[in-house]
Amino acid sequence: MSSLNNFSLANALKGLENKDFSARELTQAHLDAIASADTLNAYLLTTSEQALAMADASDARRANGEAKALDGAPLGIKDLFCTKGTRTTAGSKILGDFTPPYESTVSGNLWADGAVMLGKLNMDEFAMGSSNENSAFGPVVNPWRADGVDEKLVPGGSSGGSAAAVAARLCLGATATDTGGSIRQPASFTGTVGVKPTYGRCSRWGIVAFASSLDQAGPITRTVEDAAILLRSMAGHDPKDSTSLKAEVPDFAAACTRSLKGMRIGVPKEYRVDGMPQEIEKLWADGMDWLRSEGCEMVDVSLPHTKYALPAYYIIAPAEASSNLARYDGMRYGVRVDGADLTETYEKTRGEGFGEEVRRRIMIGTYVLSAGFYDAYYIQAQKVRARIAEDFKAVFSKCDALLTPTAPSAAFGIGARNNDPLQMYLNDIFTVTANLAGLPGISVPAALDGAGLPLGLQVIGKALDEETCFAVGGALERAAGFDAKPDKWW
Repeated sequence: MSSLNNFSLANALKGLENKDFSARELTQAHLDAIASADTLNAYLLTTSEQALAMADASDARRANGEAKALDGAPLGIKDLFCTKGTRTTAGSKILGDFTPPYESTVSGNLWADGAVMLGKLNMDEFAMGSSNENSAFGPVVNPWRADGVDEKLVPGGSSGGSAAAVAARLCLGATATDTGGSIRQPASFTGTVGVKPTYGRCSRWGIVAFASSLDQAGPITRTVEDAAILLRSMAGHDPKDSTSLKAEVPDFAAACTRSLKGMRIGVPKEYRVDGMPQEIEKLWADGMDWLRSEGCEMVDVSLPHTKYALPAYYIIAPAEASSNLARYDGMRYGVRVDGADLTETYEKTRGEGFGEEVRRRIMIGTYVLSAGFYDAYYIQAQKVRARIAEDFKAVFSKCDALLTPTAPSAAFGIGARNNDPLQMYLNDIFTVTANLAGLPGISVPAALDGAGLPLGLQVIGKALDEETCFAVGGALERAAGFDAKPDKWW
């Protein structure tokens, strides 16, 4: 692997600015790395010719003194983002060879800032999953392996392709989406940094919908600074998205080195769950010590409705999914399986086009929205969601941010939890609350467990206060000194 693959995004941009290498050379190094990493199944599609053309255009801008914020940076795009003229599948068979005639706002922002598209990244089908085993194109394999063990591990989900590609040095950074933890949990599993911004900070326009009131785009990168750089380009108000916030986009990177002196960091007691590995308990305690050494005061706080978060999430998200996915009927685009009549055509198309997990969630969602159950389930879940938001509001009157583990375990083996959906859903236990309340969160790699697998710490901030998340995340990153990377076996 070329040494050009080992740069952080920030250092690669400096190297390009100093003319240590060209955007074409940097892009070709990543394309070569992708070509040698088929085993990981991180990319569904590589756009080599387009990437090199974008790199050449970037080199020309730099030569003319017209470089933009991300000029020449090779990125991977989760296949949930529509890309003009490039196939978009959402990890599903039902979209077929759908080629959007338009660009998602987030990816369009990146290209406007000079970034280079390497290709489209694998993911759980329609972003429904916590392990990236639900893709119609096969599972993504985590580039990390446990010490002395050949078992292939999951990279987390649904943004497993994004996390695996960043960890394996197949791109400088990647776009991802987070509905219940789908950025932060895979970041924890792969030793990368993942940021879920405030709901509405990044436009959802052109992103294939899962659960519209929960979905939010964000970056996965190798460092906190890289995530800050990428998020600044991704974010911004978009009139095409009615939920997009009219809020100024600050210089997130400047916040990464901000002093934490006098800051109060909450430690929610409800996140101490039964059966949590001792290594994660220790890492959480270490994180508290690191922040104390930065001048923070640690404050015990309570989020009493946390125990209801997962049940509420797995009512609200499937309900919205069943509505959003009703459009896939075989009539307008994508796969179509003909039946004897219109009803049978719908049934066969959806039955064969959707995978098992997507069908499961559509059925759950349809059930909780049906007559006689709407009030008992969906309305009750929305009331719980309001209580969870109130819990956070009360806590943030006493502290500036919260510190928690990101996930209840390190990465597990492919196939290890496929027979128990409830066990799989528990992977999101520490992350779903931020989605339900619309708050920003960041996962920072902070340690290796006894088997040599990465573990992450999560910082949850106030709405539109990603800067504090970056400040605390940057401090954790410096204190942890996490510089491990997976040994190349693929």
